[in-house]
Amino acid sequence: MARPDQIPLPPGPARPRPAGGQPGAPRGVPAAVIAVAAVIAGTAVLGVAAGFGWAAVAPRALVVVVARGSADVVNPETNAFIAADGWFTLLTVAGGLVSGAAAYVLAVRRNGAPAMAGVLAGGLAAALIAKWIGQQSGAAAFNHSLAVAQPGVVLRDPLTLGGLAPLMFWPLAAGVVAGGLELIILLAGRWRRWQPAAAAAPGAAGPGAQAAPGDDPRG
Repeated sequence: MARPDQIPLPPGPARPRPAGGQPGAPRGVPAAVIAVAAVIAGTAVLGVAAGFGWAAVAPRALVVVVARGSADVVNPETNAFIAADGWFTLLTVAGGLVSGAAAYVLAVRRNGAPAMAGVLAGGLAAALIAKWIGQQSGAAAFNHSLAVAQPGVVLRDPLTLGGLAPLMFWPLAAGVVAGGLELIILLAGRWRRWQPAAAAAPGAAGPGAQAAPGDDPRG
């Protein structure tokens, strides 16, 4: 006969078992980690698209071969380098707007700050991926032609980003969009809660209310 202290007690409503069978495990951590990883991965895919788009639309400066392995810009005053940076900035800002809105709808609303961190990290990763893909596009063919071409041959210079500042536009745009949407929804919720409270406040009168006879209009 089993003793009373050996009888297994099923978990009742007052003693719920922790998820995963591990006491004290914080709830929601796996979901937050998955959300952050999904945001970064999805934004990185957009970075791949932006890199190929930059390589397709950005102008390239013309260079002339002066010796084996050496070339000079045909027109030193060309605006191709500035235009290439401008196209990169435009594409990364567009990517930030798209990724910020999508990440807010799919992850930030449910997971809050961890997902927002994923938005910023994913934006920076996407910008770096776009830069690498764009600069690698055509670089191998250019280096081969530069090594074997005769002096006087004109080639198109590979893309090169002029600085690190354009890399910041993607995370900045994504953060502004996600944060702006969160602020708009927060203010809209406060407005909806304030309206019934204002309507039910003592002394609140409708636009058609009139003072009763004998009431002092000065209160």
